[in-house]
Amino acid sequence: MSSTKHSGAAETALDALPWPAQPASEAPEFARVFETYAGYVLTLLTRLGVEASDVDDVAQETFLTIHHKLPEFEQRSQLKTWICGICIRKAAAHRRGRARRRALLAATERAAAPAFVPVATDALLMAAERTRLFERALERLSPEQRAVFVLYEIEELTMADVADATGSPRFTCYTRLHAARRKLRAFYERVRAGEAQA
Repeated sequence: MSSTKHSGAAETALDALPWPAQPASEAPEFARVFETYAGYVLTLLTRLGVEASDVDDVAQETFLTIHHKLPEFEQRSQLKTWICGICIRKAAAHRRGRARRRALLAATERAAAPAFVPVATDALLMAAERTRLFERALERLSPEQRAVFVLYEIEELTMADVADATGSPRFTCYTRLHAARRKLRAFYERVRAGEAQA
């Protein structure tokens, strides 16, 4: 998934949109926001559980919402935190229709399975296995736990910003974080013991 592809498709869609009427002093300029956060939004949506096949569409929906609501951004929180909140809501909406999309994708992949699989090096295979295992571990978390864990542990937001992005009290976010850590630790312990399928 190349950045050129994302920027080209997004620019085409965004050219047709009206620009915010507010002066730059009142709201950030959308073009600058898009340029700064396009890659970040794609990565965050993936970490929040949006499948690779859908991440472009969900990112486009996210930026359409950002464009629409940017004039209303009151700067009571950091812009990055505000964008995280929108990503969380879009990822949650995506998950609600995931079962149907997965069934369609599985059928498509079976019909179009490649006859040739390139040979990967041991290092690449190990890296891919670690990534796949981590993704399976994240799937053990509830959407709320996953959002807090990703924002705090991976994106390295402060807990105050995590609370702001998720719209939850800070104590609740800490509770979800601790629960997520327990579930992940238990999952990896089961994998090491051979009790969970890697």
